[in-house]
Amino acid sequence: MGPLKGTRIIEVAGIGPGPFAGMMLADMGAEVIVVDRPGKPGPTDFKHDINRRGKRSIQLDLKAADGREIFFKLCKTADALFEGFRPGVMEKLGIGPDDVAAHNPALVYGRMTGWGQTGPLAETAGHDINYISLSGALHAIGPKGEPPAVPLNLIGDYGGGGMMLAYGLVCGILESKSSGKGQTIDVSMVEGSSALMSIFHTLMKNFRWAPERGINLLDGGAHFYGTFETSDGKYVSFGAIEPQFMQVFIKKTGLDESWMQNHMQPAEWPRLRGELTDLFKTKTSDEWCELLGGSDACFAPILPFWEAHTHPHNIARESFVDIDGTIQPAPTPKFSRTTPEVQHGPAERGADTDAILKELGISQ
Repeated sequence: MGPLKGTRIIEVAGIGPGPFAGMMLADMGAEVIVVDRPGKPGPTDFKHDINRRGKRSIQLDLKAADGREIFFKLCKTADALFEGFRPGVMEKLGIGPDDVAAHNPALVYGRMTGWGQTGPLAETAGHDINYISLSGALHAIGPKGEPPAVPLNLIGDYGGGGMMLAYGLVCGILESKSSGKGQTIDVSMVEGSSALMSIFHTLMKNFRWAPERGINLLDGGAHFYGTFETSDGKYVSFGAIEPQFMQVFIKKTGLDESWMQNHMQPAEWPRLRGELTDLFKTKTSDEWCELLGGSDACFAPILPFWEAHTHPHNIARESFVDIDGTIQPAPTPKFSRTTPEVQHGPAERGADTDAILKELGISQ
């Protein structure tokens, strides 16, 4: 019932952000067929891989002529395909954009790399941490006087990579429906993570961002936007940027009204942060939740990701689902009519090979 029902997308098996993009598309109802390599699973082929949920899998040897012939037959039935190899790899296999367009001119061909398909770094290896270094995202993250902090691999791989790829594919498919023509989409994690930094370019242009880390409005420099330890060794987040929300916090905690006088005075932020640090250590995390939870104080407990599904808000929203005994994030965003849902658990390598070959009219 998802909004992409009736759309077929081919995913050439890879790692990380590519499978994540495929999961997003499958969650929305697209039929995502993963083309897996034959042979034994590799070290990154996890037995329980959430990113493979809701997909189908066919094993093809793309280095062999008959494997490529089947691949092209599959492309003729698809709206889009995507891959995440270094530039030129698919061309060497004989299944690059021009090769595929010869069989299906309307197909959208998504390509995702760290550096992009062109440029002096295009052929070199890298990972998320390198890509967000070049976009400026990594430089901005971390405490004052300390090296940049590694933000997992969320910004480059998944935000700037996987999500941008899924977005680009849907845009390309929509355009192809009207023009009847396909095209190639060049997704760069450097550029994707740069796009995520647009608000900080705005702040810098308006003299609202200083070059040093850890002294700014949204990087932990402000006393009213950060994380704090509680008396039981847990942590909570506090983000009362607007004065009216800070007023709620002041009223509930019994702080003096004079606190508002220095709310937007960066020179006072270190002193006020020190006072808040001491204040949050006077109660346990549960006690702070009881005092501030459900109010406009812009407060939340910091939960481990493996416990997030237990929070009442996430339960009420059905934000997590149990698929084959694995608790995992539910499809998002939510739709009022074409409701996304996970069709089944992770696709096993090659599990749908016979069925897909029969659908393509290939005999035993």
